[in-house]
Amino acid sequence: MTRLSWMPEADGESPWQDAHVVVAGVGVSGFAAADGLLQSGATVTVLDERDDATNADKATVLEMLGGTVRLGSGAADVLPPNADLLITTGWHPDHSLLVASVERGVPIWSEVELAWRLSRPHKVVPWLGITGTNGKTTTTQMLESILTAAGLRTAAVGNIGRPIMEIVLDPERYDVLAVELSSHQLHWSNSLSLHSAAVLNLQPDHLEWHGSFAAYRAAKAKIYSGVHASCVYNVAEPATVRLVEEAEVVEGARAIGFTLGIPDISMLGIVDDLLVDRAFVEQRRDSALELAKITDVSPAVPHNVANALAAAALARSFGVPAAAVRDGLRRVRVGAHKIETIADHEGVRWVDDSKATNPHAADAALRAFDEHIVWLAGGQAKGTSFDELIKTHGSKLRGAVLLGVDREVVGQALTRHAPHVPVIRIESTDTRAMAQAVQAAASLARVGDVVLLAPGCASKDMYRDYAARGDAFAAAVRDLVHRSGA
Repeated sequence: MTRLSWMPEADGESPWQDAHVVVAGVGVSGFAAADGLLQSGATVTVLDERDDATNADKATVLEMLGGTVRLGSGAADVLPPNADLLITTGWHPDHSLLVASVERGVPIWSEVELAWRLSRPHKVVPWLGITGTNGKTTTTQMLESILTAAGLRTAAVGNIGRPIMEIVLDPERYDVLAVELSSHQLHWSNSLSLHSAAVLNLQPDHLEWHGSFAAYRAAKAKIYSGVHASCVYNVAEPATVRLVEEAEVVEGARAIGFTLGIPDISMLGIVDDLLVDRAFVEQRRDSALELAKITDVSPAVPHNVANALAAAALARSFGVPAAAVRDGLRRVRVGAHKIETIADHEGVRWVDDSKATNPHAADAALRAFDEHIVWLAGGQAKGTSFDELIKTHGSKLRGAVLLGVDREVVGQALTRHAPHVPVIRIESTDTRAMAQAVQAAASLARVGDVVLLAPGCASKDMYRDYAARGDAFAAAVRDLVHRSGA
């Protein structure tokens, strides 16, 4: 158990020189956490099982700053006996280091929690937080663009862009931060009290990490705890409404909904082809303020318009004018591998949505098209089910091509609920697999169809990350087009 009585209330003014803090991982956020702790005067030990050139370089820097770094096999197996605090960077709760911390009563914080505490009381910046099963990164990028259009100094941080600790250490002052928060980060955070926060949606995901949907839900719910201004929720998902109803917020905080329909009072929504605000206007009982046109959102598919509304709600909660919402949405461009058209070839459209790493995200991608779809799916299912997805979209599937370690999880759902859909399974798990999958999809597609990579699964069984998977798909499609002579 930690010997420091001040640790539960620790902040930037605490006597960190008395603390021995262990950091699990020397990746981007782990390095930033260690740097911040060393600058605060703490004794810091960083543990990481990977001993490659990148980690070795980081270790050299941290050791020059006075830290201790242990790399390689077995380096992170044992918690140092005099540890007062453990900072984790997304490691599984069952890892021996975290288990030992729990057993010994050593507090465990995320890098997010550490940054929040060290920013107080001298570097306090309002946080506009975003979480949800899907759409977090896109919404955070939109919010950053809107805040920038309003002339505010801001940054997209957290589970996107820079670690929050880098902002705490930055000598420049920020007006507000757009903060993407994952369930892993929220799980180990307990004192956050954001200006405003949004839960975009809530569907089963990361069950292999959290152990149950109830635990996953509890982690997501933490983002609303202590909110000062606005709890933004998705009208179409009652689960997010219930999270707001259950939240312990600062008195006076409001519940603000977003909807793809006509908004009620205290909501943002759609009227004709306009994004409008009935929440942050004085005459909201009988009028709404135009924020932007649907065509200002790119791509203007339903789930992306919903993301734009959520971003607008957070920005408006911070007092951003309507014109900045419009200008920010016009300027932002969704990153690669999100409903990205790779080619239109011989009447078939090839679309990369490799970012769809769970069934809920795949559902949004499938809803974006009215055409028949040849669906490329599979990877690491993370304990999720595809039954409802297939029930909903089975009728529009021209065929399915399955690859990856859990391809049969998807295949069995297709057999149960859409036995009419032709299925091709790719057995290969090496670099040839995606080329084979694209060739198989081409054999199923007809003129007017969409071939959609929306795997509904994580990618690390075969690829470095979802981006590498999307890049492999794009390369295979372009090779197909080239070989056909187009």
